[in-house]
Amino acid sequence: QVQLVESGGGLVQPGGSLRLSCAASGFTFSGSDMSWYRQAPGKQRELVARIISGGRTNYADSVKGRFTISRDNAKNTVYLQMNSLKPEDTAVYYCYVFQFRQYWGQGTQVTVSS
Repeated sequence: QVQLVESGGGLVQPGGSLRLSCAASGFTFSGSDMSWYRQAPGKQRELVARIISGGRTNYADSVKGRFTISRDNAKNTVYLQMNSLKPEDTAVYYCYVFQFRQYWGQGTQVTVSS
């Protein structure tokens, strides 16, 4: 079955960096579009970045120029490199794929605070 397992979250100071990873299994990863979403307390879940199977990417305006999504098809893993982190980036970050229905990872907490 489809499984998405995120890792790499944590506590970081403003201006710092983190790299999130999402290990995927149970479907043809190389042919699938992959996304990162986030949900801050009291807010709706929002799309952060998407990478399509061909490698093209798109980003939320709030993270453009600071975050980079990438994928390693040999490792069935999608990454989110987050630089110049701000307190407003604090959220639970989720990996997402659609395979006839929505699949979400368990989420990884990112906290940006001094």
